[in-house]
Amino acid sequence: MEDEDVTIFAGVPTMYWAMLNYPGANAYDLQKIARNLRVSISGGAAMPVEVMRAFNEKFQVAILEGYGLSETSPVATFNRLDRPIKPGSIGLPVWGVEVRMVDRNEQEVGVNELGEVVIRGHNIMKGYYKRAEATAEAMRNGWFHTGDIGRRDEDGYFYIADRVKDMIIRGGFNVYPREIEEVLMTHPAVSIATVIGIPHERHGEEIKAFVILKSGTTITEAELIAWSKQTMADYKYPRQIEFRSSLPMTATGKILKSELRQAQQ
Repeated sequence: MEDEDVTIFAGVPTMYWAMLNYPGANAYDLQKIARNLRVSISGGAAMPVEVMRAFNEKFQVAILEGYGLSETSPVATFNRLDRPIKPGSIGLPVWGVEVRMVDRNEQEVGVNELGEVVIRGHNIMKGYYKRAEATAEAMRNGWFHTGDIGRRDEDGYFYIADRVKDMIIRGGFNVYPREIEEVLMTHPAVSIATVIGIPHERHGEEIKAFVILKSGTTITEAELIAWSKQTMADYKYPRQIEFRSSLPMTATGKILKSELRQAQQ
């Protein structure tokens, strides 16, 4: 970025996190990089608000977060430079695309109410190759059902709460890992966190967090759990925290929660 005067950077959230935490960053001309960098784009996974805030503060450039899937070719919504950017939002539908939030009965939910994200437009796939049943399940009443849970605010901006498959049901309560991750990352010792549900005899599932601490900081599991209990609802805070030096990721930097779940079986 310094040598080539990079003006546009696109990456997944863990790439931004890696740049923020790279121990040799100060050896580079960060002011020059910040001056050249006009646009930063994030996709592929939910961008933690704390990472977005810290990157903006360090490089003086806003991150434009978008949302989409392979089935939507791939973009469905995006933040735009000509409109206000709301941290945590995936922005507005792109041209020619409609987005709704619906309940289990396919009825649209109200403003700021959670529902499944469904999409309609010229960008939607024809179907899954030689998988008629999967296509019929995903494409219903002319809308592609994403399997993601989200909401729409009063200004029409969309937000993703979490994947349906990642949702934790603890003692009958629906718990969305992303919400817990966002809170954990406001703690001054936490660099990055990811949350999963693990089997539990009494509650069905229990909440466990995997945490990478910031360099030079220390905190015990009991201390971080106590802090979480004070800052989250009783049914949301993690009962187990495992500190890690790294997390399993794909080649593109997505955290592999499936591997973490498998290790807890």
